[in-house]
Amino acid sequence: MKFWTESAKRDFEMMEKLYKSKDYMYALFFGQLMLEKMFKALYIKLCDTAPPYVHDLTFLAGKCNLDLDKITVANLKEIGGFNINARYDDYKKAFYFKANSEYSKKYVLIIREMENG
Repeated sequence: MKFWTESAKRDFEMMEKLYKSKDYMYALFFGQLMLEKMFKALYIKLCDTAPPYVHDLTFLAGKCNLDLDKITVANLKEIGGFNINARYDDYKKAFYFKANSEYSKKYVLIIREMENG
């Protein structure tokens, strides 16, 4: 579990640095990665076993038996897409334009809230 939480902390710090430097696409990517690792750490804590080898945030939240409202589920689905959109070339261009200042600010704030809560 310690591996996941420490790695998540570094990813959160990287998200903040990238966001501050206006590298929004990769800031969102690291935000998604941080949440994924936090869910995996929680899964280990709850189940005392290795987490599932998936990147789907809503699936991981479900495996942790989290009771999420519809807005949170929708946000997790959107944030979950940052993993694919920032990683694969055929998605990068469209995501680069989508991840503008306003869009990124919205989701960085949501990720921060999830990290704190």
